[in-house]
Amino acid sequence: MNNYVTGQAVKRLRERLGLTQAALAEKLSVSAKTVSKWETGRGFPDISLLEPLAAVLQISLPELLSGEEVVNRNRGANLLRASLYVCPICGNIIHAAGEAMISCCGVALPPLEAEEADEAHGLACEWEDDELYLTLTHPMDKQHFISFIALSTSLGRFELVKLYPEGSAEARFAVRSSGTLYWYCSHHGLFSQKISRRSLTGR
Repeated sequence: MNNYVTGQAVKRLRERLGLTQAALAEKLSVSAKTVSKWETGRGFPDISLLEPLAAVLQISLPELLSGEEVVNRNRGANLLRASLYVCPICGNIIHAAGEAMISCCGVALPPLEAEEADEAHGLACEWEDDELYLTLTHPMDKQHFISFIALSTSLGRFELVKLYPEGSAEARFAVRSSGTLYWYCSHHGLFSQKISRRSLTGR
């Protein structure tokens, strides 16, 4: 595990709830001195206390470990931040609607950071039968290929087309709102491009 709960996070969350060190200690059946040691960095909560501590502080265990609250401010349930993860061992593709602690094949996966496409990874877009048809002129061999093309929309929809070596680097999506296209190169990582139906069709 790369992260462990910090004293600063415990103090911030405790004070947010209006709890004293003694009150928090009582709920966890530890001493106030123990809580003080956590908050000043002179000690750490035992691993057996992490889940009870998260429950008392009204936060999830991943949030407690990262020290960051995951807050969905969009009450319409739209996606605020979509994150994509690709396992370097099995090639598994994982989509999360926000920050998450993801692992696959025993490896902790960082979220992919998308870049603007260069000339070698440019995406061609055109409309066919009311669908957006996407193509790339890119190698599709076993060592170097486009792994997937995906669309995340402002309406909270996420669609992904998995691609395979020796196949075609193409996908089709019915686009009904603005969103972001993502595509992943096995050698060069994740690329993205924002789109809207208006900008692509002029209507």
